[in-house]
Amino acid sequence: MTGLIARFSSVTNIQRHQLRVSGLVQGVGFRPFVYSLATSLGVLGWIKNTCQGVVIEVEGSTDQLHQFQQRLQRDKPLHAMIQQMEVTQLEPIGYTAFAIHHSDLSTANSDSQAQPAALILPDLATCPACLAELFDPGDRRYHYPLINCTHCGPRYSIVRSLPYDRSNTTMRSFPMCPQCQQEYDDPSDRRFHAQPTACSHCGPHLEFWNQQGQVLASHDEALQEAVAAIRQGKILAVKGLGGFHLIADATNNAAVTALRQRKHRPHKPFAVMYPSLELLRDQCHVSNEEAELLESAIAPIVLIAIKNSQQPFAIAPATNPGNPLLGVMLPYTPLHHLLLRELGHPIIATSGNLSGAPLCFDNQDALDKLGNIADGFLVHNRPIEQPVDDSIVRFVTLATGENQPMILRRARG
Repeated sequence: MTGLIARFSSVTNIQRHQLRVSGLVQGVGFRPFVYSLATSLGVLGWIKNTCQGVVIEVEGSTDQLHQFQQRLQRDKPLHAMIQQMEVTQLEPIGYTAFAIHHSDLSTANSDSQAQPAALILPDLATCPACLAELFDPGDRRYHYPLINCTHCGPRYSIVRSLPYDRSNTTMRSFPMCPQCQQEYDDPSDRRFHAQPTACSHCGPHLEFWNQQGQVLASHDEALQEAVAAIRQGKILAVKGLGGFHLIADATNNAAVTALRQRKHRPHKPFAVMYPSLELLRDQCHVSNEEAELLESAIAPIVLIAIKNSQQPFAIAPATNPGNPLLGVMLPYTPLHHLLLRELGHPIIATSGNLSGAPLCFDNQDALDKLGNIADGFLVHNRPIEQPVDDSIVRFVTLATGENQPMILRRARG
């Protein structure tokens, strides 16, 4: 048989290569990308995740394999990063299709000394496509506060172990419904092999709790209860991607002052989340570089200069007393988008902890530790495995006149 394969290979110019790729290649849509690339080139074989990255086997002509490797590096997904690629030539075995294989831990760990080396992408802000679905009354994920796809949503915060597969994340306890499974299996769908994908029928959901942990509302009603509470000047603990925020109406000085007193944070400025870049620009000086970063998939807090104006929805004086700079961000999760769309004004969105204490990320822990600060809790039941706070960035002007971002707190993103 080996002789026949060798003669077949020499006659047809078919070759088989194994590619071991390491770097940021999990949670970035890399397997769906490779599947589409191989299919478009007529290359046959498979790809799978391992603890070290991905392994790809491809069969095709010399020209096909050359194009495959060239485009693999040139056209890779936006957030992917290839650190190393080892190519081994093997005897062709006559693959008949290209497939995404289940992760094979025994193969991935065949070297007993091998340690997990794959990099996991940070959580990503909601992409434009998911945002459009979120506010489309005709879409089945309309107002679903945990919408995501291959291009956005939780990654690092839900990973329990490598390789990055749904079974190794906190989403393992949420089996996909038939519609989500169909999208997951469809190579032409944006959610093809999107590990955290879910919908209101099969995925996590919202609840609104009082200070004793009693459920007062769930699903969309929970969101409406939270909106009403914020409008009444109350302080809420809201669970996001990597942990809790303490949230209050940033235009209500009494609410902001109460948050300072309860959190024991007398002077340090609070971060503010604005509903839109347009409203932010009405109140702050925002450069093009700052705007681009605020609207990026990283979506950090950016320190910017506040205007001395009395615009509608101007922030309360207690937000940043005596400080010309303000830490601002835009909504970066579906839940934030829903909240801010309903409210229409900026909110305080400060880390959910007592000053100097770790960020709360577990529902019960938040209830225990933030119960004396928050008047209510807006939570979801997707567990957070890896807590992560918001990053903080400030742009500084170099001697050359160039604006350079300086990271003040490296966290989410």
